[in-house]
Amino acid sequence: QVQLVESGGGSVQAGGSLRLSCSASGRILYINTMAWYHQAPGKQRELVASISSSGKGNYADSVKGRFTISRDNARNTVYLQMNSLKPEDTGVYYCNADVKSPSGNLANYWGQGTQVTVSS
Repeated sequence: QVQLVESGGGSVQAGGSLRLSCSASGRILYINTMAWYHQAPGKQRELVASISSSGKGNYADSVKGRFTISRDNARNTVYLQMNSLKPEDTGVYYCNADVKSPSGNLANYWGQGTQVTVSS
């Protein structure tokens, strides 16, 4: 099994910054794509950013130029640097990862989520 643990959420004022971290542990041979999703209150979970194992990032239009996704493959960790935060960024942020186990199985995992609250 694999566990994803997020940290770094909190409350900030509009225009502020936060850095989220997500560390994977367990039976891991390697991790392919890692991603961050955002679920605003009363809405569906949406992809914010993803990053390939080689470090290529992709972003939702709503966060381009404000958020930066990165990863440390040696630590099985993905980060999300969030700058110029807006009230609409409020919600729960979930980490997601495609993990290949030593037995060769490929599976998708979710973290438990971390709350981000941006006040105006």
